[in-house]
Amino acid sequence: MDCYTCAQEAALEDLPPRERIGLDVHWRVAHATGTALPGWLVLVPRRHVTSIAELTDAEAAGLGGWQVRLSRALAGVTGCAKTYVAQFAEAEGYAHVHFHVVPRDPDLAEGLRGPRVFGLLGAAGGEAVDPRRMDAIADALRERLA
Repeated sequence: MDCYTCAQEAALEDLPPRERIGLDVHWRVAHATGTALPGWLVLVPRRHVTSIAELTDAEAAGLGGWQVRLSRALAGVTGCAKTYVAQFAEAEGYAHVHFHVVPRDPDLAEGLRGPRVFGLLGAAGGEAVDPRRMDAIADALRERLA
């Protein structure tokens, strides 16, 4: 499958906690892959959508609520000062609409604040957040969201 998000959705029952942080009929929350920042989340529509304009009214109605709930949960779990929310969906294999919900820690280096935080995405090997840590964060966030 050419769409990473749709491939994950097709395997929903077998996904690890980091890929199923939150879920409703329209949206799924996952920890971002390949990031050096613990708690970097993605909020994805559960059906294939490549433009925000393609969201149904029901999907759109839930979007803001999810963004606020995730921001609150991240503050409680990570101690972040605020969250950034961004949507691009331009990378190859990731054209499926997804909203980045990024915790901005109080001590995040000035050079990584604002849009420069994307410098922490695309981390490889030892720089990327360990999957076990992602799962632990996922479990803590799931408790906050309940």
